Amino acid sequence: MANPRAEAVAELVRRLGHDFRTPALLERALTHASVSEGGSPQTSKAPRDNERMEFLGDRVLGLLVADRLHNDFPEADEGQLSSRLHALVDKAACGRVGERLGIGQALRLSPGETKSGGRRKEGVIADAVEAVLAAVYLDGGLDAARLAFDRLWAEELARTPERGLANPKSALQEWAQAQGRPLPTYRIADRSGSDHAPTFTIEVSVEGVEPISAQGRSRQDAEKSAAIAMLKREGVI
Repeated sequence: MANPRAEAVAELVRRLGHDFRTPALLERALTHASVSEGGSPQTSKAPRDNERMEFLGDRVLGLLVADRLHNDFPEADEGQLSSRLHALVDKAACGRVGERLGIGQALRLSPGETKSGGRRKEGVIADAVEAVLAAVYLDGGLDAARLAFDRLWAEELARTPERGLANPKSALQEWAQAQGRPLPTYRIADRSGSDHAPTFTIEVSVEGVEPISAQGRSRQDAEKSAAIAMLKREGVI
């Protein structure tokens, strides 16, 4: 009988372009924290989830993006590089990479998380992408991680930088004032994940406009993402 998840993992490896010497690293990278819910952390049989690998993958991704931008844009200043980096490492970008990679069907999730649509959640997919990048790094080193990054982020790197990304909160503030509305307000709608790798969901509101939410690895990043989301929805950028 065919095993749909095994087939999805095999297809993911093919798209990833990396042959794992230690397949257990990939398996851990694809294991969501929900699988361990209710289990004892002291029990050796308890599944190990991907949160620690996500933490590492986030740093590996940041280094690879910074190195690539530093080489590709020798005339860009720090602000321009930071803006471009943010757009390439945020949850939206990682989520798109994960969708193209087909990572959702390869994940190990609890029945409850699966039922709630975990395989399609941007945050779950984005976190898994970073964990998979960490798995490649641990398995083959930085050169292997760079090859995977170049392959997976090719479409993101080719995207035209959008207006308003350098300081999206200021851009949203200026737009609101131009419309004769009060300044935007931000609130934490949710905080999930572990202490060392939290995910913030921020809702931004502008009077007379429907609120919109976005996620980020810090409150600041989530606020920027929420501002960008509103600017895009309202046709400002």
